[in-house]
Amino acid sequence: MTDASPLLQERDGAVLTVTLNWPEKRNPVSDPAMVDALCAAMEAADRDLGVHVVILTGAGKAFSSGGDLKAMQVPDTGGLRSARPAETRRNYRYGIQRLPMMFQSLEVPVIAAVNGPAIGAGCDLACMCDIRIASESARFASSFVKLGIVPGDGGAWLLQRVVGFAKASELALTGRMIEPEEALAIGLVSQVVPDGDLMSAARAVADMVAANPAYATRMTKRLLREAQDASLANILEISAGMQALAHATADNQEAIDAFVERREPVFRGE
Repeated sequence: MTDASPLLQERDGAVLTVTLNWPEKRNPVSDPAMVDALCAAMEAADRDLGVHVVILTGAGKAFSSGGDLKAMQVPDTGGLRSARPAETRRNYRYGIQRLPMMFQSLEVPVIAAVNGPAIGAGCDLACMCDIRIASESARFASSFVKLGIVPGDGGAWLLQRVVGFAKASELALTGRMIEPEEALAIGLVSQVVPDGDLMSAARAVADMVAANPAYATRMTKRLLREAQDASLANILEISAGMQALAHATADNQEAIDAFVERREPVFRGE
């Protein structure tokens, strides 16, 4: 545990940057204080229509080391591990497992700016985001097996939806670390940029997202998430309902008017 605030937040227009702020511990996400802070920050951003996109990154040299191994070394000393298996289950359920459930429920788009190693639950945290941009210092590993454990934070569900079943199986069963170039090749990230360009690259994508009508962006994000599990028939039904809502917005009318009048639209989030 550290006295530093788990997160830093900086709002610039419609873009909120959230930074994991325990660099001396390489930004673990298993601590209850970090889980609470992340859930609170993301849920607040989701409620605020003025926030069009969130950038998530890490302070220091790591994105996130995942679990705090020192806290897990001795059971019942503040980590997820307990001498009582039933209590360990509860620690996961009411601790780190809140993160994938929370991220899956968000409508505001989230961009992971992966500034360094994203290991174990840190890799899974990146997979919880919608877009991942890596610096040249980034490294990724689903390394749970190397510790004799399984991905207890939903990684078995998350990773294969990003890179496919075969590649997810290889990474999870070997636990090997991959370089950013391989992460790009398998679709784990969409860009690899020099370290000094990471935040500007993430901001460039964020600005492109934020420039679009907020209601349409959020409903599109929701549809993409629902489509991970729903049938085509169900997605078509949800899409029709959301399209009815979208057509009723002032921004939709403004977009059509601007196209016909050959001018740039002015969206107001209405």
